[in-house]
Amino acid sequence: DEFISSPPRKTVRFGGTLSDILLKYEKGDTTDFELLKHQLSDPDIKDAQIINWLHEFRTSVAYLTKELEQLVNILLKLPWLRRSREVVEEYLGFLGNLVSAQTVHLRPCLRMIVSQFVPPRITIREDDVDISDSDDDDENLSANFSTCHRALQTVARYVPSTPQFLMPILVEYFPFINKSERTLECYVHNLLRVTVYLPTLRLQILELIIEKLLKLDVSTPQQDIEDAEETANNSGSAEKSTEEGLFDMEEDEERKGSTVVSGSSERMAHPLAERLDILMTILFAYIKDVCHVDGKLNINTTKDLYRDLVSVFDKLILPTHASCHVQYFMFYICSFKLGLAEAFLDHLWKKLQDPNNPSVIRQTAGSYIGSFLARAKFIPVVTVKACLDLLVNWMHKYIDNQDAGTNAYCDVALHGPFYSTCQAVFYTLIFRHKQLLDGNLRKGLSYLQSLNFERIVMCQLNPLKICIPSVVNLFAAITRKYQLVFCYTIIERNNRQLIPVVRSGTGGDLVQTCTNPLDSFFPFDPYILKRSKKTIDPLYQFWEELSAEDLENLKKPIKKGISEDEDDDFLKGETPQNDGVVGIAAHSYESNTRSPVSSIGSPPDCYVPFP
Repeated sequence: DEFISSPPRKTVRFGGTLSDILLKYEKGDTTDFELLKHQLSDPDIKDAQIINWLHEFRTSVAYLTKELEQLVNILLKLPWLRRSREVVEEYLGFLGNLVSAQTVHLRPCLRMIVSQFVPPRITIREDDVDISDSDDDDENLSANFSTCHRALQTVARYVPSTPQFLMPILVEYFPFINKSERTLECYVHNLLRVTVYLPTLRLQILELIIEKLLKLDVSTPQQDIEDAEETANNSGSAEKSTEEGLFDMEEDEERKGSTVVSGSSERMAHPLAERLDILMTILFAYIKDVCHVDGKLNINTTKDLYRDLVSVFDKLILPTHASCHVQYFMFYICSFKLGLAEAFLDHLWKKLQDPNNPSVIRQTAGSYIGSFLARAKFIPVVTVKACLDLLVNWMHKYIDNQDAGTNAYCDVALHGPFYSTCQAVFYTLIFRHKQLLDGNLRKGLSYLQSLNFERIVMCQLNPLKICIPSVVNLFAAITRKYQLVFCYTIIERNNRQLIPVVRSGTGGDLVQTCTNPLDSFFPFDPYILKRSKKTIDPLYQFWEELSAEDLENLKKPIKKGISEDEDDDFLKGETPQNDGVVGIAAHSYESNTRSPVSSIGSPPDCYVPFP
């Protein structure tokens, strides 16, 4: 306050007072005006000169109308951020005066502030090619960003309509996904800071960020990420073996080298996956910070954020097929409190059962329910049971309705949501059957028998024919072990129906059969981004490979010819896409369950010969 009220220091300058210069300009005398513009544009302008001019501009903002837009643009280009504290304070005061007196300059002011949300560019030329990107060496970057947010808050305080003008600018200035990780990281971090003091923009900002993350996610299929990691590991181990023993480093050098290695081992080999990993880490940290106050969960703020995230989930995530990582923001926030997980399941359930929703949305909702129930460690058995009751009852009612109609036959186009629900139930049972039977086996078996799987499996709609073979086989093994239903007769019958037809005139080509007619995927398959997975792993139920004892119990030998990389995680890789096809021969049960190329990493498909 003392500084703002104190008179400016005298300094050498051209022309008379600012009001004189502007009056002369209005009368057509532009000499002093051009000198003023020249002095303000001078890259070597001193702090004292900037302060002096700004102080005069603050008292003359009434003159800075639309006609003097050129002069205002020069003022907005002043290098004020990297100057002394006095310059910064004077500039913030000037911005406040300018936007309150001349709202016509609001957009240029907002653009100037938002343009500072990324590190400044430095020009680097290599062989006459401009390879400039962000300048990461600026020690004052964090302080500069904080000053930008002060400037934005100042503007918003004077102009209440700032948020509606700001949002299009935030969209416009979002860096392209091929920009450096640092640029993207800084911009997203600053966007999330804006939501703290402009809460009306939170939903739109989250939507913007998640939309960009989704583009990154679908541009980097899981298989590409794994291939890049494997290639990097192979080349890394080759280099290591070459260099081994060449240098005898000092102890402190070794220590320095080890820190570098640990840092680089966190990096993703795939450049887009690296960007996605950094941004997901920021998003998870933001969700945690908003929901917790002094380390304790704040129910009200958590509920508000949950509502915003569900809204974004419905708009962007649910209609997107086969994204791998971005949807985990819902998984993470639901882990804070069981009530949130139950609310999310209820939300998905309403989507699934509503016949007014498009079939593809209902099917995806089914995939989310199954994957969430199977993979979320924080969901207790009692909730799993409640969901299974809901889903299975709905399936029985669906079968009742179909039995009376003319559509009681196996057809994905007609009954997609039903098959998706069946797959969700089978998948959940595969992961949770031990917990469901834990403690009191008799009571657990009685519960599973009450679900009447036999009727579902035997119905005319024939879900075992449509669901993914690896899910069907493990479901069949488990239900056989506990004598809930014997699926193998139906599986054999389905395989016999898949006898290939020889096309006449094509040299005897097989008509190939798709192993994933639902085109389904499991949204909460293993999370593979190195940094952000540290947040997810403690909450995540990994697939436990069947032990020798389990296999003996199930009386099912492991199918031969499975490569080692196929036993990482259940359906890892993950779900076969529609273009993954496999030829079927009569009685060839094994060929039906073999994973197509696009499903590398599925678990070994076990099979039992027809007894």
